[in-house]
Amino acid sequence: MKTTTLFVLSLLLVASLPGFALDYTITFTGSGASTTVDSVIVQNLTKGTKVTVLAGNVLNLTVATAVEQVSSNDEFIRIYPNFVEGKSTVSFFAKQAGSTQINVISLDGKKIAGITENLQTGVNSFQLSLPNGSFVIQVIGNEYSYTTKMINQGAPLIKPEIVYIGSVKPTSSSSQKSKSSTLGTTTMSYTVGDQLLYKAVSGNYSTIVTDKPTESKTTNFGFVDCTDAAGNHYTIVTIGTQTWMASNLRVTHYSNGESITNLTVDADWAGATFAAWCDYSNTAANGTKYGHLYNWYAASDTRNIAPVGWHVPTDAEWTTLTTYLGGESVAGGKLKEAGTLNWASPNTAAINETGFSALPGGLRYSDGTFYYIGNDGAWWTAGESNASYAWYRYMSCSRSSVYRNYDGKADGFSVRCLRDN
Repeated sequence: MKTTTLFVLSLLLVASLPGFALDYTITFTGSGASTTVDSVIVQNLTKGTKVTVLAGNVLNLTVATAVEQVSSNDEFIRIYPNFVEGKSTVSFFAKQAGSTQINVISLDGKKIAGITENLQTGVNSFQLSLPNGSFVIQVIGNEYSYTTKMINQGAPLIKPEIVYIGSVKPTSSSSQKSKSSTLGTTTMSYTVGDQLLYKAVSGNYSTIVTDKPTESKTTNFGFVDCTDAAGNHYTIVTIGTQTWMASNLRVTHYSNGESITNLTVDADWAGATFAAWCDYSNTAANGTKYGHLYNWYAASDTRNIAPVGWHVPTDAEWTTLTTYLGGESVAGGKLKEAGTLNWASPNTAAINETGFSALPGGLRYSDGTFYYIGNDGAWWTAGESNASYAWYRYMSCSRSSVYRNYDGKADGFSVRCLRDN
């Protein structure tokens, strides 16, 4: 009977907890080829939302994970959890300096933790380490007091603990208004654990970083030049120890300026043993969106189709990537662009947590026929299997995996380039 009563009380407690938005402030900086950031496109891959943060602005993530009991001008008490560490933080406004008690009381009226601190006027914060359960938080200060409720969902802890974090002195309303008027802010709704993708642009440079923020922080973008012989600029992304293009190659010249042969007629493509490229269905719009398709002779040509300082990855380098991501069986979901805008449904397990943003450019078989654009993508490696076959990687809208296999060198696949060490 007692267990049932506590369960009902817990449900009532959950229903009675009003929410407020805890803010994480994300500041962006640049390094490497450029130290300025012109803009950052922020995608919440979990929620499917997107905002653009302009130069000099910050990203304000509104995190609806906390509880607020009182909010009247500058008088408040707030509790918000850190789901990563299984702990919570309580912040409140001390109207008067002096001795203050913070107590944690269980639903059956038992005090399980307490602390007394001599606080300054302003916002004071404490970290709570508590077992799973529902609790009343009591704050008693000099001419002020707060009482609020919380539910802790962190890992069970043997010893409940309250630790003082620090305080922030109050500022006048006029200075607050001045600060917000001079600091540009772009706001996005966020839930702890959401996968965010930042695409930063600085002139011709573009870099992707992914993150799941749990606090305010500075995110730095390492800008690297990735420009092919035709003047196309590519977004780059670092995954583990490797730096990759974040889109498929669409060059029509080698790095020395020589042209790569464009074959559009099926009979010409069929069985070609020299370097060639094409667009899927010979449609330029497909090449712009998904990149060109190349036979292996182009991908492996010593004149190099990659930008200067980059190369077509070897079979072993592709394996390094998939191993870093947990193996071939799950790597596809982490590499594929999320959603079904460019991938056909169901786009199994696609979360793009790496920012690699793999796209389904389809393929052209050695007889010249085209297949599977929007459903599947294949990428050449520079690794030869034997005189007739070469290694490649394959991803599908219906799989979470990256499939490793070899095929005829006359097939037309996509290419992703890897930065030289």
